Formats: sequence, C-alpha cells, structure tokens
Amino acid sequence: MAKKEKIRKEYLWQSRRRNALGLPWTLTVYRLDQDRLYIQNGFFTTVEDEIRLYRITDITLRRTFWQKIFGLGTIRCDSSDVTMKNFSIINVKHSKEVKDMISKLVDESRLRNRVYTSEQQMTDRPHRPDGPDSPLPPPTDFDRTDVNGNGIPDSLER
Repeated sequence: MAKKEKIRKEYLWQSRRRNALGLPWTLTVYRLDQDRLYIQNGFFTTVEDEIRLYRITDITLRRTFWQKIFGLGTIRCDSSDVTMKNFSIINVKHSKEVKDMISKLVDESRLRNRVYTSEQQMTDRPHRPDGPDSPLPPPTDFDRTDVNGNGIPDSLER
C-alpha cells in the first residue's frame, strides 16, 4: 500500500486568536491565502469557515487601550458572504499589517475575479449618450500599470 501523502497548503498568514494578555491560548485559528480567509474554531467539534476575499466589502481596525499595550488589535470585516456576513478577527498581533495585507489581497482578488461592488459600479458606469436604455459601449482594456510596485494598479489607487 502506498503511503498517504499529506496535502500541505502554504498560507500567506496564519495566527491564533489571542487572549486578553496576548497569549495564544485559544482554539481559534486564522489562515489567509491568495483567495480565501479561513477561520477555524473548536476542539472536539471543529468548524472551519471560509470567506472568499472578493466578497469582503469593508475592513475596520479597532484597537482598545489594553490591546495597544499588548500589541494586539481586532479586524472587523463586512462581507457579502451568506453565512459570514460580518465577522471579526479578534486579538491578532501586528493587526495593522494584517489589515493592510487583507485589504490588498481583497483588491487583487476582485481584479482577478472581475468583481465590482455597487459603489464601484456607480462611479465606473460608462456614459450612455442615447439615454439609460441604450446599449453599453464595448469594454475597453483595463490599465494595469503599477509604477510604485505595490501590486495595485495605479488606476485603482486614490
């Protein structure tokens, strides 16, 4: 019999939820790859939630006084996901850097999957010279120039 090979997936970021003192003594694990955020909870019964990054619509970082003292923060995410509409990544170290990484990956995932929020659609809507019911003009090529090398096309940066 052939030995079973364990599938190992590389994550861009992985961390445990930490308690109030900043120690990783909890049963919640956060993992992030190019396309998804995973939140795993439990000991006897383990539940892993998966959120596709392009579904995240808003990200907020909150740091209380005690979180600042222990170098922690809570990242609040709103999404269009059916099962995980609003969720928090609680008490993580380097929370500012993690929030920025998630935000960048969300933008990249939206570009890759050609997903736009209604807010973007309202501002990016092409002008229809013959009224709202006239056909749309053919799509133009998207400018992917990235002069500063941060991974986000310059046309999307504000």
